[in-house]
Amino acid sequence: MRKNAIVITSLLLTGSLLLSACANNSNNESSSANNAAAGSNSTKVEATTAPEIVPAGALSEPFTATDLSKLPAVAQKRTDTIIVGLTDPSGAFTPYFQQSGYDGNVSSLLYASLVTVDDKGVPTPELAESWDVSDDQLTYTFHLRKDLKFSDGSPLTADDVAFTWTIQYDKSYDGSSQLPSLNVKGGKAYKEGTSPTVEGIKVIDPQTISATLEQPNATALVQLGSNVLSKAYYGKDYRIGNLEYIKKLHEKPLGDGPYKLEKFIPGQEVRFVANENYFKGKPKTEHFIYKTTEGDVWQFVETGEVDYASFSATDENIEKLKALGFVNIIPYTPSTYGYLQVNLKHEQLKDKLVRQAIVYGLDRQSIYVDAAQGAGSIANIPASPISWSYTEEGINPYKYDPEKAKQLLDEAGWTVGAGGIREKDGKPLSIHYLGSKSKNTDIFIAVAKENFEALGIEFQPEVFADFNSLVSKVEGGDYDLVSFSTSMLTDPSDGFMQFFDGEITDYDNPKFLELYNKALATTDIEARKAVYKELYQLFNDELPIIFTSYKKTVYAYNGRIENLSVSPFIGLAGSLPTWSLK
Repeated sequence: MRKNAIVITSLLLTGSLLLSACANNSNNESSSANNAAAGSNSTKVEATTAPEIVPAGALSEPFTATDLSKLPAVAQKRTDTIIVGLTDPSGAFTPYFQQSGYDGNVSSLLYASLVTVDDKGVPTPELAESWDVSDDQLTYTFHLRKDLKFSDGSPLTADDVAFTWTIQYDKSYDGSSQLPSLNVKGGKAYKEGTSPTVEGIKVIDPQTISATLEQPNATALVQLGSNVLSKAYYGKDYRIGNLEYIKKLHEKPLGDGPYKLEKFIPGQEVRFVANENYFKGKPKTEHFIYKTTEGDVWQFVETGEVDYASFSATDENIEKLKALGFVNIIPYTPSTYGYLQVNLKHEQLKDKLVRQAIVYGLDRQSIYVDAAQGAGSIANIPASPISWSYTEEGINPYKYDPEKAKQLLDEAGWTVGAGGIREKDGKPLSIHYLGSKSKNTDIFIAVAKENFEALGIEFQPEVFADFNSLVSKVEGGDYDLVSFSTSMLTDPSDGFMQFFDGEITDYDNPKFLELYNKALATTDIEARKAVYKELYQLFNDELPIIFTSYKKTVYAYNGRIENLSVSPFIGLAGSLPTWSLK
């Protein structure tokens, strides 16, 4: 299992930074269903209907620093370096092979993509200056910009794109990219070893490449339009059926993005230097650093040790930030949702009634809204309120109802035994919960312990100091529930990625697959909305994962930083190359 498309619920030190999608491979900002950009045809621009960003807490518009003279001296002395906090990455900085969303934050600065998305979720050109889509929605032809280069100065051509697509169909590929699910023509034959190439991938000339699918897929444009790997570098030792060698290159990445990796010091920082060969021009700020040492985010902001941080959008936090005088503040509601991953291998959790009882019996309002001073709201479906697919029609809100929870547990055959703990077939009903070390986890454990005890459920929490340790525990299968949050979601299909990328393997429902594939088979937004409404109602009832919350945050950053903007779909990655220090 790979925690690529999933990020733990507390990111930036104690905040929640998402510089990019933090997704599986590359930019997976990810699967948008649109075909709109310069030079494209057969288009249906659906994401333009997405609602505006929801105001976060008490701040409904950006706040500008009032007194930059208060900026700490240590920050004033940084004239060519910007520092941002990030939970420690694992060091797997190769797109399509990453181990966590934090690795994805690093690679988002090292690699560009063929196609990106704007702040409405609409695909826009990046390395590809335009593209064409055939009338039958099966063939995507990308036209690359001229004179593209990797950071070492070597040329980037259609051959590199072909290599990038091809290796994801290799039988030894074990990453979490969703590109293989597009079913490029001939991909299956290549994987099975019956063809030396992927038939549907055609290099037309050095600046033109096409991919032909077996069937239409609404996510194809951005899936195909993801990051590009250098064939000369990453393909030098490639042999069909053997991709193990790429792991040796993870900490020595060769990309084409705005920055190059200068040095990775595990547990301390990731240093970047501006890429003079970046196709948009060398970034305005020469050095960028991810500070990965854990600590108090307030301390790092107040002392000037970091230039950017994220906070829950509470009145208290907003007023404290305004009082600092030297920070700009942006209200922000990301396109993410929080959830509890359920171990469906465990017998007690296979029963839908038990999962529903847990939701009814867990006071989510107290945990995710009241304790956050209103800087959050309850989630009940795998989509963010800012998504064009979001709906509450036919959705059970699962308001806190301990008596309803007890009734469901009774129906499921769990009766109260000695000591007040429910039993079935001689086994006690217990929940082994995993969480990361944070104030939010402390709140969850305190409330959940009381809630579950009232239901007759034995609660066994386990807290981890770092993300990688928690992931290792999850991979071992020794858990019942674990707290996670998704990466940024562009297309509604992204909200289901954990069921396809190896995270959750035990939800077997033909109706789910039928609806999921039906939603991908068309680019018509109204048709897709109708299918996703059915999907959301299905998941809201079956609860293969337990939905928890949506966050309302504010980003605070050094008032000297200019040209900073935040996209609800790709975070800061889009604007970072233009950041400058005045």
